[in-house]
Amino acid sequence: MSHRQSLYTGAALGALLGAALLTPLPALAQTSAITSQMQTLQQQIQQLQQQLQNLQSQVNDSQAQARQAQQDAAQAAAQAKAQAQIEPAAGTPAKPMPPGAFQLGGVRMQFGGFIEAASIFRTRNEEADVGSDYNTGIPFNNSVLAHEQEFRESARQSRISGLVTGDVNDDTHLGAYVETDFLSAAATSNSRESNSYSLRVRHAYTTLDEDAWGFHLLAGQEWSLLTTDTNGIIPRQEQIPLTIDAQYVAGFNWTRNPQIRFVENWGHLWAGLSLESPQGVLPPSVNTNGVNVPNANNNGDAAGLENNSTQYTNDLIPDIIGKIAVDPGWGHYELKGLARIFTDNVGSMTNKVWGYGAGGAATMPIVPHLVDLQISGLAGAGIGRYGSAQLPDVAFTRTNSLVAIPEAQGLVGIITHPWWGNDLYLYGGWEHADRAGNPSAAAFNGGFAGYGSGALNNTGCAFVGGTCQAETRDIRQLVAGTWQDVYKGNFGRFVVGLQGSYIERDAFSGVGGAPTTNESIIMTSVRYYPF
Repeated sequence: MSHRQSLYTGAALGALLGAALLTPLPALAQTSAITSQMQTLQQQIQQLQQQLQNLQSQVNDSQAQARQAQQDAAQAAAQAKAQAQIEPAAGTPAKPMPPGAFQLGGVRMQFGGFIEAASIFRTRNEEADVGSDYNTGIPFNNSVLAHEQEFRESARQSRISGLVTGDVNDDTHLGAYVETDFLSAAATSNSRESNSYSLRVRHAYTTLDEDAWGFHLLAGQEWSLLTTDTNGIIPRQEQIPLTIDAQYVAGFNWTRNPQIRFVENWGHLWAGLSLESPQGVLPPSVNTNGVNVPNANNNGDAAGLENNSTQYTNDLIPDIIGKIAVDPGWGHYELKGLARIFTDNVGSMTNKVWGYGAGGAATMPIVPHLVDLQISGLAGAGIGRYGSAQLPDVAFTRTNSLVAIPEAQGLVGIITHPWWGNDLYLYGGWEHADRAGNPSAAAFNGGFAGYGSGALNNTGCAFVGGTCQAETRDIRQLVAGTWQDVYKGNFGRFVVGLQGSYIERDAFSGVGGAPTTNESIIMTSVRYYPF
């Protein structure tokens, strides 16, 4: 090989070697760039993973917060539901808790009543406390009591009451009410040293009200459904005369009596039906006249928890009373009816006779907030029990059969409020009975001749110790009085009252004429209502 060829060959080999050496440099550079990018991506992936972990942590926190919020909301809802049973629903103003009231669980309890110091002066001696006897208690002149006056002081009309109410839901309401006073005279009661008189039941009843249906149920002892209301047919909304006298006014229709009452209302219209405990009122002669006393009145059985010193009639069914009341926006108006049955047994013969009555009432605000006019009346046969004068319901004929006595009762009242804290009232009442059952016949074999017989011996009614069989035909009464608040505020109400009353008692004419008698009564009262 020549030198030149050797040079060429060496150059070629060098070129090839250089190319071989230079060829990996770009690849190595590219590999290094890729490695750098991969490291950058790895860092970005790690950053993304950290961000994902942070986001997951935030999501977990949000979910935990949402669960806690749900738990808090559920707990708040449960608390609100429980609270709703003792407080008004959300969005309605909360009613202030009245004095004497407190919450006990889901029910509200409220105390009421008053303490009274009363004085009574009568021009005839009735031997009565703050509750007058407008019929037989006012004596004719044959009794020495007619020539005596009477003065007493009494705290026995003081009352204690308790009301419990509970709202099951927005539409269903439960209630119970108890009211007592001390106008009860047990066998040991007297007005001597200890002056101890027993507690008595005035009211004791429970109520169920379903607003969605307009349905109201009352069960227990309450004012009779026959008693006039001030609005609707609602317990504790009765229109009771404002008198100090616990017997109120002649012509006022009432009892306080065990019953079960059903009421439905449609806005301004109300309808009620009541089944009430029966008891007949009989003439005094049934207990004292001869040998043929019917088996109509019987002494109570002390072992059966009745009063052995008084008498109870035989009764078959409850007194049935219905009433419709309307509140059109001006005044309050009522129509009412009564059905009763009386019974007795003489030998093998059982007697029965129906009693019935129909009446109405109206209360009209003649001058709103200043003068109210009240009118009520009842007429029928056998209705004496439902009047304050307590005229008899039934009598017995010569053959001892029963007869219901036709009667009528009426009351008119005007109540005014001439200045702050003052109530001024005026009532006029009348109760009338007709003759019933052989009214012109004499008593047969020491028995009976109905009621108001013209053959009754009235010859001695005018002088002390004389014979007087007179039976009452009419009781008329006029009552005027006032109540004045001395204080009324956060600490209760302190009030004083003054009342004057005049009553006339007229009898049927008999042998010797038709006797009459009268009585005037003055009463005062000081009362404190703490609640």
